[in-house]
Amino acid sequence: MKLANEILEGNIRAAAKLIRYVEDGAPDAVEELKKLYFHTGKAYIIGITGAPGSGKSTLIDVLIDSFRKRNKTVGVIVIDPSSPFSGGAILGDRIRMQRHATDQGVFIRSLATRGWLGGLSKATIDVIHIMDALGKDIILVETVGVGQAEVAIMNFVHTATVVLMPGSGDWVQTLKAGILEIADLLVINKADMKGVYELEAELKAMLQMKDYPRGVWKPRILVTEAINDKGTEELMKGIYEHREFLVTTGKYDTRVRQSNKQELLEVLKCSLLDTVFQKVDKNDYVEKVIDDLVNRRKDPYSAVSEIINKLTEGK
Repeated sequence: MKLANEILEGNIRAAAKLIRYVEDGAPDAVEELKKLYFHTGKAYIIGITGAPGSGKSTLIDVLIDSFRKRNKTVGVIVIDPSSPFSGGAILGDRIRMQRHATDQGVFIRSLATRGWLGGLSKATIDVIHIMDALGKDIILVETVGVGQAEVAIMNFVHTATVVLMPGSGDWVQTLKAGILEIADLLVINKADMKGVYELEAELKAMLQMKDYPRGVWKPRILVTEAINDKGTEELMKGIYEHREFLVTTGKYDTRVRQSNKQELLEVLKCSLLDTVFQKVDKNDYVEKVIDDLVNRRKDPYSAVSEIINKLTEGK
């Protein structure tokens, strides 16, 4: 494969092909990613997360438009739930952004959540690197739901945006998931619905309960009605203010370092899993261990210890 060179020249088809290889777990993809890594670190990454139905995709659609008006190229990664039959990402989110399909300055890809064995974060950061190397100025990462996997992915972004919707109890689950701890911007979307002011008051009260010392970013609360393009400029202002804060306080470098640490751990974890299955899972060894677990002949902690011993002994 010579995809890396083509991607560095701005070839979108090559980028799409490498992303597909990443999704399929193709071994050759790693060599291409190695080459691209030294040409990354330039894009600004914005995470968009929140409960289903909160209007994340519509919000991203208007953000794409706003960034393009500022002459910024945009990459979008939509992390979709998978079809249980085909394993492919559901394309509904991309359909909403279809008006940007002919814009060469916009590259939108869906990333399915199926079968990653804990490696979804690694797949996401791989795709971020591909879009970064492709030359995208801004990369928007949309996650579905508000679980721990989504929180983990938000560790790789510069600005984490949490989208909430009034008149729903979903925001309580969102905050319980630990999202508030990593949220830089709290966006109340669908402002035409009842309960906007109540939700805004609840969020303000929650933020007031926390101590934000000098030099620590306090999450901004913003109200939008994305479907009618209302509040978009205020959101853009919030994004740029947060970026300025990170740069002027030196926290940008801190965040990048934390992201790199998380990436290293993700790559290490996935590599160790691959090694275990390649070197240890001979003669259906792992299946036999699972049988022992099912029949309560062995506990999972002892089983893992045995697997590690088997691995280190090289047997």
